[in-house]
Amino acid sequence: MNVLGIIASGVAALFITVALAKSARRVALRPHIPNEPGGRAPRAEVLRRTGGATAVLAVGTVTGVALWLGAADDAAGSVGGLLAGAGIVAVLGLVHDLKPLWTALRLGAQTAAAILVVCLAGLPPAAGVLAALWIVLVTNAFALLDHADGLLTAVGLVTAAGLLACALVGGDPALALLPTTLVAGLAGFLLHTWHPARLRLGATGAQFTGFALAASGALILGAAPSGRAAWAALPALATVALADSALVLVSRRRAARSPLRDTDDHIAHRLRRVRVTVPGAAVLTALWAAVPVATGTLVYAELLHPAFLLLPLAGTAAAVFALLRIPAYGSPRTAPPRTGCSRTASSGAAPSRTAAARRAQASGVGAAIPAAASAPGAKASAPGQGAPAARTAAGHPTVPPPPTGRPPAEAATAAAERG
Repeated sequence: MNVLGIIASGVAALFITVALAKSARRVALRPHIPNEPGGRAPRAEVLRRTGGATAVLAVGTVTGVALWLGAADDAAGSVGGLLAGAGIVAVLGLVHDLKPLWTALRLGAQTAAAILVVCLAGLPPAAGVLAALWIVLVTNAFALLDHADGLLTAVGLVTAAGLLACALVGGDPALALLPTTLVAGLAGFLLHTWHPARLRLGATGAQFTGFALAASGALILGAAPSGRAAWAALPALATVALADSALVLVSRRRAARSPLRDTDDHIAHRLRRVRVTVPGAAVLTALWAAVPVATGTLVYAELLHPAFLLLPLAGTAAAVFALLRIPAYGSPRTAPPRTGCSRTASSGAAPSRTAAARRAQASGVGAAIPAAASAPGAKASAPGQGAPAARTAAGHPTVPPPPTGRPPAEAATAAAERG
């Protein structure tokens, strides 16, 4: 495949992506689209979420037509398998956008698609196993970058440009076909997914982009000349995606959270917590990705020594460590602790109640006057009432004797004599 064919494929993918994305945007932003009954998501939101299907359709169509026209005669099997595997993953992502699927099912389909790519590329068994694992890992790492407007599109555009340069430098232009159309498709879709995003890549575009980048890197690595340091250069192109996955896993491990439950703890989320805007987070992350991509491309072209790859890797490790210090989770809700004032008030209430009870008891005892023995004809006290005053036989109330300190028997005798 010549350079003119690569340019023509890229231009066609760009124009088709722009046309399809513009049509999808008009339909998605139509104000009269009703909501789905039964509490389902509005149709406009579904169209925005599946907007990445337009870029996938444009890239896949142009690449398939180029293959049919014989653009990759030397590596038709490898590019065909790459396109087929990316298409399987994209269809799975579209189904996931409409109805969420289990994680195990998605991983199984991605593994099957990676095995298809490896088998059609004719890689040796050991290299094929490593390539399949790498494809599944990097696919999910890039798909996780779709957590902010324009982030995955910008990072994918930078990475695809690096893969395109490596394929051209390596002397195998056929493997540059899919990276070329992917660069054009992401560039045409970038304006629609930029903040505020009218369309989103969704699982369809995110998994297709991640799979195309990972599989293209694996095939370029397998076809690289023996004298090039491709084993060290090409993995550096996925530095930012792998750094985001490592950041998420370490952070959730520290917070004792499930690693499969997605929360606001990615790179862009932490940058937003330090007052970086959404477009600023996308630009900073794309610039971060451009450093290892440019270094890896220069190392692959034998313009730099492989030891220079340690510089972006060290910078990435320092950036991840700094991002881990930014809090990503809110403090758990707990019962308000008791303060010293509340404990003092509650402890001081009991003594006050006890003192009041003691005063009431003392006043009750002092007010009680010992009554004389009831005379015949005296009425008994009703239940629940106080004892009535004692009366004499004539019905006159008795007068209690003054406290003289006499024994009770002598006091009763004196009262009888007076009566």
